[in-house]
This record gives sequence, structure tokens and C-alpha cells, in this order.
Amino acid sequence: MGSYAVFLRGINVGGINIKMAALRDALQAAGFQDAGTLLASGNVVLTSTLGAAAVKRTCEKCLRDAFGYDAWVVVLEAGRVAELVAACPYPADDKATHTYITLSSDQEVLDELDAAGAALEGHQQKRLGPEALAWLAPAGETLDSPFSKISAKARFKAATTTRNLRTLVKVRDAASRLQPS
Repeated sequence: MGSYAVFLRGINVGGINIKMAALRDALQAAGFQDAGTLLASGNVVLTSTLGAAAVKRTCEKCLRDAFGYDAWVVVLEAGRVAELVAACPYPADDKATHTYITLSSDQEVLDELDAAGAALEGHQQKRLGPEALAWLAPAGETLDSPFSKISAKARFKAATTTRNLRTLVKVRDAASRLQPS
């Protein structure tokens, strides 16, 4: 039995609105009895006897069936979330910049994003592993930042999602409280 964090892509924006209670209920009905949601942006912690790839497939099918949209998720083992938070060299809270971590279920996609970000003048980023890239955006200008515009392109949609570091800390803490049996 493993503990996992599941990060949904693109909900509660762009017309795909899912109440967290409904999300939790759908995942519990799909067999993830202890699924719990955090915040309203599609962060889930759960335990499962399935491996991460099977949790991903099961969650995506559940979301497509229950909510009728083309769902994509990134699934990480709870311990890996903790490692990524610890590896991030940027602050969780800063008045001038916000720290984000783009998570990916496809290393080649993240390699492409990493290269695109590295080519941006003045952009700060650090690869945290094969599935994560930390980056900074000026406070209040995240969606207008050059890297954010690159990462929002359609070709990255199915394999990536981005969270601020404060959210990952909350997910890490919630996942650490899950006790796999």
C-alpha cells in the first residue's frame, strides 16, 4: 500500500468546475476509500495498493466518467512530494516573487519545458528531478510571465500541471498523515 498525491490539471478554470466534495466522492467510489482533497484546485491525497501509473489511469478514467471532461493528472508518491519540496531552492513566501513547481508525467515534455525556460532571459528555474521544475514569477504577474505562457501551450496540457510551493507544502503535510496499511 502506498501513499500518493494526485494533481489534477485544469479544473475550476476554463469552465471545468468540480466541487471538491464531488471529486472526493467520485474517487472514493472508484476504490480510493481514503481520498481527501486540499484547496479548490484539484489536489488529492490517497492510499492505494496500485502503483503510481495505475493510480493515474484509474483517476483519469474516474474523472472522465464522473465529470465528462478530458482529464489528466500527475501522480507522485507522497515521499517524492516531500523530496521535491525539500529540494526547491526558492522561498515558499516572498513579497516580490512566487515560487512554482511544474509537475509532469512525461519526462520528455518536462525536458522541452526546461530547455524553453532556460532560453528565457532573466528567468530563474531549477530542475528538481525527472518530474519537476521549480521556477520563479514576479508577484502578481504569474500568468503574464514568459515561462507561464510557454507552459500553457496545448502540447503540454496532457502531461503537466503547476502548483505554487505553498500548495505543495500543504499536500506534502496532508500526504504524510496518510497511513498506508
